[in-house]
Amino acid sequence: MYLKFKELHNQTKPLIIGNVWNVQSAKTFEKLGFKAIGTSSAAIAHTLGYEDGEQMPFSDLLFIVERIKNSVSLPLSVDIEFGYGNTAIEIANNIILLEKLGIAGINIEDSFFENGERKLKDSIHFSQLLQEIKSILTLQGISIFINVRCDAFLLNIPNALKVATERIKIYEQSGADGLFLPCITKESEIATIASQTKLPLNVMCMPELPNFERLEKIGVKRISMGNFLNGYAYTSLENIVTKILSEQSFNSVF
Repeated sequence: MYLKFKELHNQTKPLIIGNVWNVQSAKTFEKLGFKAIGTSSAAIAHTLGYEDGEQMPFSDLLFIVERIKNSVSLPLSVDIEFGYGNTAIEIANNIILLEKLGIAGINIEDSFFENGERKLKDSIHFSQLLQEIKSILTLQGISIFINVRCDAFLLNIPNALKVATERIKIYEQSGADGLFLPCITKESEIATIASQTKLPLNVMCMPELPNFERLEKIGVKRISMGNFLNGYAYTSLENIVTKILSEQSFNSVF
């Protein structure tokens, strides 16, 4: 599954990832012809009554992933946030548990929470962590697509383009298979990043994000939806229920 998933990042057109949070959402994307799906950590957390940021137990994530994987045949990538561990061994063991379920890839991010505030990790320390994780997986004979998320733009830090470019160069040498920059939206900045890495670049649904045709032309290889469709689904649910109550009728449902 790893090789199939990796090859999907080398197409002419970007790989559109359907971000899922349960079996029903996963089946919807499979029905619509998507080639791969990925979990949204925020959407799963909210579904189970937790806040995002590793607030839910890893066992809950495993349960959801297993149900999804057993219900669809698409390659599945799992967002493991910071890795649900403080050491390379802990994180690698979590990845091994996921790999046993048949997943094709993971997302892991270079930020962390400190006193309720998200911050970037030290890039050298994070790259060493990635290398150690990769080494452990290799020793176990495990191949899995590691999509490294750089949060320079998500955190809106000063000189985000410069910081992201510097970090990408480091992550390229640390075992990353792909690079994910959520919240980057300017076409010129996306093109700059894409031109400076050999790894497939992943961007995420945002209001100002260029359309898929433009993203293809400037070198993007993967496009994610984040938790936005999950939020849209429940906003739509709230709106229709409000209408039912207002009209005192179910006519608007049909």
